[in-house]
Amino acid sequence: MRLATLVTNTDESDFAHARDMDDVKFAKLIAMVRPDWTVEAFSVKDGEFPESLDGFDGVMITGSPASVHDGEPWIARLEELIRQMVGRGIPVFGACFGHQAIAKALGGTVGYNPDGWEMGRIETEVVDPAPWMQDAPAKMGLYAAHKEQVIEPPAGVRILTQTPGCPVGGFAIGGHVYTTQYHPEIEPEFMADLLDELADELPGDVVDRGRHSLDKLPDQKAFAETIARFFEQARS
Repeated sequence: MRLATLVTNTDESDFAHARDMDDVKFAKLIAMVRPDWTVEAFSVKDGEFPESLDGFDGVMITGSPASVHDGEPWIARLEELIRQMVGRGIPVFGACFGHQAIAKALGGTVGYNPDGWEMGRIETEVVDPAPWMQDAPAKMGLYAAHKEQVIEPPAGVRILTQTPGCPVGGFAIGGHVYTTQYHPEIEPEFMADLLDELADELPGDVVDRGRHSLDKLPDQKAFAETIARFFEQARS
């Protein structure tokens, strides 16, 4: 299969450039389970959008420190593209910012997490597994790095995963939209470095919880398998 990654991550810091950027992270995520697939990235946060999605089997939308409420032209353009893709039945997966952008583009509401920042490994419960999640663990731990989340999902979505503090942890629309509030692309080393990088900017208890959560590895490969199966069933 051939996938397009729409990169929304606006972090151009030395910290970010010293490590894998999101185009590489998402390509590596897919390669964990489908090493023969091709992933091509477009930096939509810089206005680089694909001229056409013909020839792509699906689209992934990354996370970002940007907010879907920032009012930037590229965000409005992305939301319009999301509506077009959903209308055409193009399979779309969104993580964190991508999850929120899909929700907002389709009429949902995004706002601040009532509990503030979430950082580190968060275990989410699979409350209504989609067909592509049937063999996944009943609970999956993925890394969080957000202070906003979907407050009200769009009409007609299927809530797949949740935690007590994040009732819309991930959702599906039919067999062509799949989302998660979390970051399946982030590996343990990056999460540890990110917590160190942000230690002076975040509340101490958030950093402490995040660091403690690193004692247990994320279910990265298991979640990557659900993404691959999502695209496979959408194109079958």
